[in-house]
Amino acid sequence: MSVTVIGIGADGWDGLPPASRAELASCEVLMGSSRQLDLVPGDVERVPWPSPLVPALPDLLARHAGRRVGVLASGDPMFHGIGTTLVRLLGRDRVRVVPHPSSASLACARLGWALDDVTVVSLVGKPAALLVPHLHPGRRVLVLGGTPREVAALAPDARLTVLEQLGGPGERVHDSLDDADPLHVLAVECGADGASLVPGRPDGLYEHDGQLTKREVRAVTLALLAPRPGELLWDVGAGAGSIAIEWCRTHPTCRAVAVERQPERAARITRNATALGVPGLEVVVGTSPAALDLEPPDAVFIGGGLTAEGVVERCWAAVKPGGRLVANAVTLESEAVLTRWHGLLGGDLGRIEVSRATALGGFTGWRPQMPVTTWAVTKESA
Repeated sequence: MSVTVIGIGADGWDGLPPASRAELASCEVLMGSSRQLDLVPGDVERVPWPSPLVPALPDLLARHAGRRVGVLASGDPMFHGIGTTLVRLLGRDRVRVVPHPSSASLACARLGWALDDVTVVSLVGKPAALLVPHLHPGRRVLVLGGTPREVAALAPDARLTVLEQLGGPGERVHDSLDDADPLHVLAVECGADGASLVPGRPDGLYEHDGQLTKREVRAVTLALLAPRPGELLWDVGAGAGSIAIEWCRTHPTCRAVAVERQPERAARITRNATALGVPGLEVVVGTSPAALDLEPPDAVFIGGGLTAEGVVERCWAAVKPGGRLVANAVTLESEAVLTRWHGLLGGDLGRIEVSRATALGGFTGWRPQMPVTTWAVTKESA
């Protein structure tokens, strides 16, 4: 079957161009939210979206096979909208899209912001912590979904503007944090606070019990892992989860699975991930290699469990062609494992030695940290 997705704004039927009205008039059945369906006149058959929507879509569409199906979407259907879901489900050749100005376009028009210089973050059905990595000094962010209060709590020094019912007769622009209309966009003008996305965050930002890859070693390790948008990392023996967390912070589409055998550390990883803005980090509690029956990764970091039988073998077998494996060792036993694997597979073997200035009586001296041996290897593409 094929469907036509028609974008509609808060101004409803009156705001639709002739082409969109003609598409709606030709539909035999119309699907959308109850609010959207109420915006369209006529006696066409109307099907409100069920909840949850996505799992029900295949059966819902199959029940109307052979009919001209129209789907209503808020604004631009391909901008955080149902259009992208339908294309994934049916394929682009079976989905026709008739767009309308998006909420982001309307918000920028009201604020005088350049759309191409604005970050848009959707919190619809997602945790508000996802906003954290986008809060940088002087930046402008549009937030879809989320309440003014929860956004203000994450960005206390930012200026917030609430834009309600954009394009409709009830449009309102204000800075109150209370009683926002459900159909709203939040405009955030960031203050001076905000964290760099470059790996090597201060160690004090992490809750840990001592099992933490220190910031200098972490920065080098992430450089060796070389994250790219859309890639998946396994962080094996994750400890506090710092490698997985900073991998995910490099790009919103980067994903990671942190594997940790101790439940209390696993819970700590989840707390760290939420606090640092990547609440989607998956945490697996289990002992490697038995716990590594997971989606094949683009990169693997082994920070713990190197000496356990079969861990390196399982990780190397799982990583995709062209993927990277990086492992760090601080003991002679784990260093011997890396030396052996370097002899078998090649790659780069190195050592990181860091000293930090500390008080020494009434003076200051250098205190060396434990040296870390690193091994990085890339699996050649077939």
